[in-house]
Amino acid sequence: MSEAHPILRVRDLTVELQSAASRRKVLDSVSLDLHADEVLGIIGESGSGKTVLSRAMVNWVSRPLEMTSGQIFYHGEDLRQMPVRQLQVLRGRKISYIGADPTSALDPTLPIGHQIVEKLKSVEPGISEADARKRVIETLQAVRIPSAAERFNEFPFQFSGGMMQRVMIVDALVTSPDLLVADNITQPLDVTVAAQILRLLRDLQAEYRTAILFVSSLLGVVNDIADKVLVLANGRVVERQSMQGILQSPEHEYTRHLVRDMPRIWEAQSEVPAVRARVNSNHGREAILSVRDVSRTYATKDRSRLFGKQYVQAVRGVSFDVYKGDSLGIVGESGCGKSSLSRLLSRLEEPDSGKILFKGQDVGGLRGTALLNLRRGFQLLLQDPYNSIPSHLTIGRTVAEPLIIHGGRSKAEIREKVAETMAEVGLGPELAHSLPVGLSAGQRQRVNIARAMVLEPELLILDETLSALDQVEQAKLLGLFEKLQVRHGMTYIYISHDLGMVRRVCSRVAVMYLGRVVELAGNGTTFFNPGHPYTRALLSAVPAIEHRPYDAATYLLEGEPPNPINIPPGCSFRTRCPFAFGRCAKDEPTLLARGSGDLAACHLAEGGMPAPGMSPAGLHDLNPVPALRSGTGA
Repeated sequence: MSEAHPILRVRDLTVELQSAASRRKVLDSVSLDLHADEVLGIIGESGSGKTVLSRAMVNWVSRPLEMTSGQIFYHGEDLRQMPVRQLQVLRGRKISYIGADPTSALDPTLPIGHQIVEKLKSVEPGISEADARKRVIETLQAVRIPSAAERFNEFPFQFSGGMMQRVMIVDALVTSPDLLVADNITQPLDVTVAAQILRLLRDLQAEYRTAILFVSSLLGVVNDIADKVLVLANGRVVERQSMQGILQSPEHEYTRHLVRDMPRIWEAQSEVPAVRARVNSNHGREAILSVRDVSRTYATKDRSRLFGKQYVQAVRGVSFDVYKGDSLGIVGESGCGKSSLSRLLSRLEEPDSGKILFKGQDVGGLRGTALLNLRRGFQLLLQDPYNSIPSHLTIGRTVAEPLIIHGGRSKAEIREKVAETMAEVGLGPELAHSLPVGLSAGQRQRVNIARAMVLEPELLILDETLSALDQVEQAKLLGLFEKLQVRHGMTYIYISHDLGMVRRVCSRVAVMYLGRVVELAGNGTTFFNPGHPYTRALLSAVPAIEHRPYDAATYLLEGEPPNPINIPPGCSFRTRCPFAFGRCAKDEPTLLARGSGDLAACHLAEGGMPAPGMSPAGLHDLNPVPALRSGTGA
């Protein structure tokens, strides 16, 4: 039960952005209450004021932002009136904050455990070094970091993004705070790690009775953790309800818009129009890109041996075809090899073995002018909408850059083509002479899209291109990609951890694990009858507002994939698979046919779902989840 008096009470909080010419309200008269055993979700699209609100909760707002009115009460004390020194002690000990970028939150030159110990000793001066170390290791164990005592002495670069987010949770919880502000902490993480973090927060909140203010731009994520929800739009609270009330009977039009735009994966009424309209059979279709047994290994320094090397097997024997006018999704956890594969597909790197054929031509053997000419046909769009655009060039000049490099057009023709392309992707002509400063993340991605489209490519490779955007911006850009596909016959490869987006737009899906493709199937098969337990584990972790047919209690993975330097023998997924049996430790499964064009690398799929023309092997009892019925025909 919640306490009668809230831990946090905010009344009529207003924050303004000051500039030389004007003042603009970023938050406008925001009020909220948060109790001891409660998780309050804050939802809204980019620019709604979520992050400013989360920082205001710890009195962490600085110029050009200014809190101009309102009160923030913590246990009845107004934080805005509290002396700075008292506030600093309180903020480190009883009020904790976790941001969205864990990789830059700690000093990269010091071991993580030592940094957290120093923080603990600074807020609890009386604690001994030994006791501080013991408490930090116990908290590292509580957030399920394996070999916590050994990893205590490791540096931030030795941790993955998901593990670093766990470290930041330790940093926040080691002082046993009663208020935790979590600002978009799952946004940069893949679905399984994000689901682990959410489950971990729920467990820790129940144990410590910590009140959590959970900020996110994704409604499905908030649905997985929040008790109550506050909806922000343009800096104002437009609705506050229970999570169930938000989903079943949203009152404000903006909230209804958020619920409507949330991708549906399994609901029968979900039509998935972009997928439904495509041809399901690949028989007789032209392959625009063919990948044949491609592998890539990276040599890295072995710190345990002088001059020693160790080898990371990033991509291992990958093969598939991408058909003209198709949309292929490539999914998997961080570290599964998706981005390494994208660099190979876009010819930024060459494979150690195997071939990549673009329209029948081996791209690996091309150099100089031949390679430059080939690049007209395919373009790569990356994740970061900020660092991928030069800040010193106007938007028009940035979009024109590929045309200038490839030559063959007059200045007038280039200006005309740039204006036409900018208009097609939704960028106004007034932006052509502006610098990118001040553009939103969605606008910046439109600049990236325009820069790629200006060469009229046939294939676009999108490597987590939409992952940094909120669901509203994602929906807008997905609509744009669908229009471009219809208008120009575009072919797409979506590399993503967002399975909701993949469900909406991709006709086929390749699932990667530890550098291998472990399943390759049509959209409907992937989401309603997957043949690999890893695919089902990914689906059990999808943030959704609908019922998940794959139970997280059975499928949700703990920890992370094995080290790609030391891949276990047999099936590489067996160390995390809930259904592994003796053969899995000895024989590595290969991709076998399950149906028309559907493949899975699993010994269970081999027995329970035979190739066409083969009789069933009677392994249906071992198949952990029966096939689901798709309502889409996709």
